[in-house]
Amino acid sequence: MAKKSRGGEKVTIKIPRPLYDRIGAIIDGAGYNSVTEFVVYVLRDLVSTHTLAESEDYSPEELERVKQRLESLGYL
Repeated sequence: MAKKSRGGEKVTIKIPRPLYDRIGAIIDGAGYNSVTEFVVYVLRDLVSTHTLAESEDYSPEELERVKQRLESLGYL
């Protein structure tokens, strides 16, 4: 079980360098100050989407959108 974060405490998450570099290229000029800022944004969005959907089943269209998003981020 995960521990609760205390007062803005941060942890390090390791991702493959090619993925990091690809994200950096994608966000260049998009208004994000860093890859970390973008990744935190995406993870918060994903967590909030998951929280909203915990009690609901995904439609086939929603599952396809999630799959496409994960593919674009290099996870699939």
